[in-house]
Amino acid sequence: MALTVRVIAPDKTVWDANAEEVILPSTTGQLGILGGHAPLLTALDTGVMRVRSDKNWVPIALMGGFAEVENDEVTILVNGAERGDSINQEEARAAFAAAQEEFAKAQQSGSRQEFVKATRSLKRARARFQATGGMV
Repeated sequence: MALTVRVIAPDKTVWDANAEEVILPSTTGQLGILGGHAPLLTALDTGVMRVRSDKNWVPIALMGGFAEVENDEVTILVNGAERGDSINQEEARAAFAAAQEEFAKAQQSGSRQEFVKATRSLKRARARFQATGGMV
């Protein structure tokens, strides 16, 4: 059974096509969706979603949001999203390295606000780098 998958960000629709399988970065861990899945509503963490379409996996970096599964339709509403094939891997690698440095500085600073901001930036940079095929 095919799934109808839609990934909708505030500024664009990142994916709107059929797929055989979806793996989502839920807040409680990775969540696999196949045809015939039970109805579900889940919060999504910042991470990489993978969509299997025509035997190819397409990675999409998600910046948190929600997913609803019902009647073989998967609707994903996110704060931001980018397909892995639209991200420059070297730029993503550099951004990830910079985010790691900022995170290390924030851990040393003792400021809760800086730590939260650095953690969020690190998660976003990691998701973008992973979506390009970079191993993290």
